[in-house]
Amino acid sequence: MHLRNLKRMMIKINDKHSFAIDDVLFSFALASEAADVFEGYNTVITGIGKVNAAYELMKTVHQKRPAIIVNLGSAGSNYFKKGGVICCNKFVQRDMDVRGLGYEQYETPLSGLPPVLEYGLLLDDVPQGICGTGDSFEMAHSATVYNVVDMEAYALAMVAMKENIPFVCLKYISDGADGNAAGDWTVQVHRAAEAYGNILRLNNDAIVV
Repeated sequence: MHLRNLKRMMIKINDKHSFAIDDVLFSFALASEAADVFEGYNTVITGIGKVNAAYELMKTVHQKRPAIIVNLGSAGSNYFKKGGVICCNKFVQRDMDVRGLGYEQYETPLSGLPPVLEYGLLLDDVPQGICGTGDSFEMAHSATVYNVVDMEAYALAMVAMKENIPFVCLKYISDGADGNAAGDWTVQVHRAAEAYGNILRLNNDAIVV
């Protein structure tokens, strides 16, 4: 096999982790976040929200178990600038609140999981964030526990962890999770795929993160 073709078959996450591209599963909430940049690659479009994300990912994992799950999607933040890509390996279920029964905020009762779930690989030279996932489009972000806001990543990370599959989560900051979030997201979301294509170098001879 030609060396160039061999290189095209690999994706390098960092100095310790590389995977065959055919064994990588790219996860998106919406097809618009993938666009045509990811045509020809293994993808799953989960739909919006934690329930959809968990169900569609589990179904896909059982059909063909990937070597790694790479979650790519848009997110809000009043900490990171719009247009940036953030790598998250810590996740909060921001709408889980059972403090009335004596549990910590964000802790899922009887799950055995901490309020902040830590799971996933990090990318060199990509800023790190903590992702707060919930079934609401947050437009008045004020929490300090997390600095990135989405609607699927916690569920995806938990499935990957329980299935013992390596996980990478990259979020394109499309809005400020504020009063302008809806309008900003509509304008920015289509730019996510292009940003991921650049970071993953999908158009280069070697697919390298």
